[in-house]
Amino acid sequence: LSLFRFTMKRLFSTSRSTVDSKEMKKFHLLADKWWDEEGEYSALHSMNDIRVPFIRDTLLSMRNHHELGNPLAGLKILDVGCGGGLLSEPLGRLGASVTGIDPLEDNIRTADWHKSFDPVLAKRVQYKSSSLEEVVEEAVETFDVIVASEVVEHVADLEMFIKCCYQVLKPEGSLFITTINKTQLSYVLGILLAEKVIGIVPEGTHEWEKFIPPEELQHLLESSGFSVKAVNGMLYNPLTGAWSWRESRSLNYAVHAVKCGSQGKWDYTEPSAEPQHQEPPATTSTRL
Repeated sequence: LSLFRFTMKRLFSTSRSTVDSKEMKKFHLLADKWWDEEGEYSALHSMNDIRVPFIRDTLLSMRNHHELGNPLAGLKILDVGCGGGLLSEPLGRLGASVTGIDPLEDNIRTADWHKSFDPVLAKRVQYKSSSLEEVVEEAVETFDVIVASEVVEHVADLEMFIKCCYQVLKPEGSLFITTINKTQLSYVLGILLAEKVIGIVPEGTHEWEKFIPPEELQHLLESSGFSVKAVNGMLYNPLTGAWSWRESRSLNYAVHAVKCGSQGKWDYTEPSAEPQHQEPPATTSTRL
């Protein structure tokens, strides 16, 4: 085991990095805006209405028992690219021990500041200014769960990112990803409309070339030692400010994958994301 950990440290202690410096500059300008529910991150706030229950219910379906009122108690979760803590905090309130990491120190300061208003989170949530590959150096097979929500479309090296996730997860650990499909529709609605016309997302936030189709992401995950359990379509309606599950994955989608490992740790039954099969007109919807 010690040799394995040493090898992993050497493997990821290189000049390669998952952090894109251009993306860092974008988010630096918005570091103090995370908790403005009507501001630039309003769509991320409302995304919690579906992504938090999806994570919670999926994990509960894999556990034989849980603590009433703290259903995720006993689970160690790594929130990669945590920003201001929008997802870390609700997961902590569900009882999980959450470590939020972000390479931008200003984001971590904002997350720590907001966490300080809730004493319940003091021992459950901790934040660290760090890249994922730095975590690999000190935390091989440490976490039960990794969440990477609206992150993979911003990383510099996606294949390395997924391999790092594999290394820090325990066997049979879960990886949750939400991201954006690479389609003509996602370019029109996600960049032209959302950023340049409506302005619900700051202009320049996304690069269409870095969007990833679900089939490609699934292939990367499976080739890196994961078993993909669910790929569910998501849709944001700017008129209502609400997210919903959809059968179509042409815009946003959520993935749940499990690290292949020893059998018998959890009994697994994938919960339904309750997709709604009626797709609204494209002109009334967009995505973050």
